[in-house]
Amino acid sequence: MGDIAIRVEGLSKRYCIGKIERYQTLRDTIVSTLVAPFGKVGRLLGGQKADAAQLDDTIWALKDIFFEISRGEVIGIIGGNGAGKSTLLKILSRITEPTRGFAEIHGRVASLLEVGTGFHPELTGRENIYLNGAILGMKQAEIEKKFDEIVAFSEVEKFIDTAVKHYSSGMYLKLAFAVAAHLEPEILLVDEVLAVGDVRFQKKCLGRMGAVAKQGRTVIFVSHNMGAITQLCERVLLLEAGGLKRIGPSTEVVADYLGSSLGTEVKSAWSNPSLEVNHSKVRFRSARLLSVDGQPLSLVTFNESIVIEVVYDVTASLSNLSIAFHVFDSMNNCVFESMDTDLPEWRECVRDPGRYLATAKIPSHFLRPGRYSLSFFALIQSVKVFERQEGILRFDVSELEYGLTRQRMGIVSPVLEWKVVQVGGNDQSTGSL
Repeated sequence: MGDIAIRVEGLSKRYCIGKIERYQTLRDTIVSTLVAPFGKVGRLLGGQKADAAQLDDTIWALKDIFFEISRGEVIGIIGGNGAGKSTLLKILSRITEPTRGFAEIHGRVASLLEVGTGFHPELTGRENIYLNGAILGMKQAEIEKKFDEIVAFSEVEKFIDTAVKHYSSGMYLKLAFAVAAHLEPEILLVDEVLAVGDVRFQKKCLGRMGAVAKQGRTVIFVSHNMGAITQLCERVLLLEAGGLKRIGPSTEVVADYLGSSLGTEVKSAWSNPSLEVNHSKVRFRSARLLSVDGQPLSLVTFNESIVIEVVYDVTASLSNLSIAFHVFDSMNNCVFESMDTDLPEWRECVRDPGRYLATAKIPSHFLRPGRYSLSFFALIQSVKVFERQEGILRFDVSELEYGLTRQRMGIVSPVLEWKVVQVGGNDQSTGSL
């Protein structure tokens, strides 16, 4: 047990819909116990099953969760909205109690679940650092030792003696994260609140969590940023409808999540489901998104290339046929179009009947971070479209490793091959070029 930081067994949490959770007094417990039998009798007389009303008014946010986390491990928790991620962190933080099961916590926990948690709006940033540190169980000497680092990291030095009620949500976040990350908890729990900050500060926070992990402390990170999850976390828990669907290496679990129907709408492979007789002379059979070494993918970084693979059948000899794809961004702007007849050898050739496999590579350092979709077309330009499959593949380009400024204009961000030479010195008296 010495190497285990967190052990969860049979953890379940049930909420009553429309009711506020509160702790019962002894009087409340006695009254509810005495009244419960009469409620059941009333439901039976009304034609209901004894527990039907209760079932209609409750929801299981978590159900039968089992896992262990070792000391010094960095774990990610992912899943769709309502999967139970925040509920799990609240139980681990001792904010709420489980309905069934238990969670053993071995070590001091610092939680960043909501922006400004534990802050008093009337107190200054300086005073809230000491207050929040005390709430986290730190001694005054321990806080004073880290105070300058906290303030420097938070980037609110100018406002440290201003009441935090005047802070923006971003300033709240920066100070809250700085306190939680610098006061040396043995276990750090971080929810999706990092999404409130700007991109630069998000990267700074991710770097800090990585440093915390290298110091041998345990980090549990909940995020919808799959790039951050795969970069920071060794293992990932995938929650679905309150249950633990999968736990495993981050890249494998993230790929499973993005390829599922958990609301992400990311699909890296497609095959034609239609079995009907198709009288078209061209028919798409399948399409995939691949890495340069042939591995299926749906999440890439700015520094990676993407291979588009499409398989199609030709049933009659055709001249001037083009196979094309369009890439659309999340706002449905057409980022660019590409077709195989960009190659001169395919421009005016005759394609005989048979099955064809075509690939095209989207280079690295080209697409901006965001979500993209692909549509495929088989056509003779300005004459006829034989078949189209729209939006059948989707992928994400992660913000991580995007070293360019976010203010850069344009739909794409190509890193071109520049050549710069100095052609003259500071002394221009010798003349000009």
